Amino acid sequence: MNHTSGRSLLVGCTAAALTLVATACSGQTATVDSGSDDGGDSKSLTISFTPGYDEDIAATYLWKQILEEKGYKIDVQELDIASSYAGVANKQIDLYLDAWLPTTHEPYWKKFGDKLDVASTWYEPADLNLTVPTYVKDVNTIADLKAHASEFGSQIYGIEAGTGLMRLTRTSVMPKYGLDDFQLTESSTPAMLSELQSAIKSKKPIVVTLWRPHWAYTKLPLKALKDTEGAYGKPDKVQAIAPKGFADDHPDVAGWLKNFKLTSDQLGELELLIQKKGEGNEQEAAKEWMAQNKSVVDSWLK
Repeated sequence: MNHTSGRSLLVGCTAAALTLVATACSGQTATVDSGSDDGGDSKSLTISFTPGYDEDIAATYLWKQILEEKGYKIDVQELDIASSYAGVANKQIDLYLDAWLPTTHEPYWKKFGDKLDVASTWYEPADLNLTVPTYVKDVNTIADLKAHASEFGSQIYGIEAGTGLMRLTRTSVMPKYGLDDFQLTESSTPAMLSELQSAIKSKKPIVVTLWRPHWAYTKLPLKALKDTEGAYGKPDKVQAIAPKGFADDHPDVAGWLKNFKLTSDQLGELELLIQKKGEGNEQEAAKEWMAQNKSVVDSWLK
């Protein structure tokens, strides 16, 4: 599984009766197979997730395990964000669990919102930020970075170029805080995390683009810099979206999803367990987490 995709902006999508092709800003296309709206089998559901976003991977495989234990047949599809929104809107995807609303995914909601229902608000607040290790004592706000540029080598380690996080860092955060001496380095989420962990091992100053929820805040000594000017905008809610009418078609699942909530610690533990189990063992990790948190899961399934 490739965990390197980003929160890219949608530039276009087209849909056919049973196959949808959505185009993201990378110019790549993704094909979405038909979801459960193809024959009316209410015990079959399709869930999409975007690689690179650990909270999405964790929630997807958690619900795959939960629903399969309830007798559902679950198809998981790896798609970019644009394809997921378009697929849900066209009833070819039943659930997408990592909608960041109302800010980060605003372009998608504007385009498809009239065809979507919010099935769950399962984590909040979710925010985009610049982050440094806790041992960097004199930098606690984004504004503090300006006077300490040389300590960080005048570099902010970023992720994928087309993401909302990078766009806002480049067009809003850096200009608003006067970070003209800094260079925003475009790379990938794994590359950024590798640089971050390497710097922490050597106790070197580093500043990276990051977001919460993320397992790094559970595993590593990190602090998100205070955005005193609100350059990243208000925090989002992480929500599950479904096609219009989903609750009528799947009342049990809709009811369970309404009860679904995770704390930062719970999500961090699940993400780290998935990291520990390794690629290809995401559902096994979810099953183990469920066994360790049975009362939490039971509270969702009332």
